[in-house]
Amino acid sequence: MLFAVTCLDKPGAADLRLANRPAHLEYAKLQPIVVGGPLLADDGERMIGSLLVVEAPDRKTLDAILAADPYAKAGLFESVTVRRFKKVLPLAG
Repeated sequence: MLFAVTCLDKPGAADLRLANRPAHLEYAKLQPIVVGGPLLADDGERMIGSLLVVEAPDRKTLDAILAADPYAKAGLFESVTVRRFKKVLPLAG
């Protein structure tokens, strides 16, 4: 099943994000992430969080994947929201 995950950084955590970004990207390459990337501030430059769509068999497995991420281990996120997701677009055809 698919899960949409929205993570918002703690205020003032830009340096923490950048320090852990290489380890995060290496970790993410090994995970069942369908799509993912940083959320950006209105200036279109500053990273303020992450958006992921992850394929996992259940919520317990997803939670383990998220907890082992270097960003989570570093305490980067102020909040993490998880919702089940149903892919509709692009349409297969």
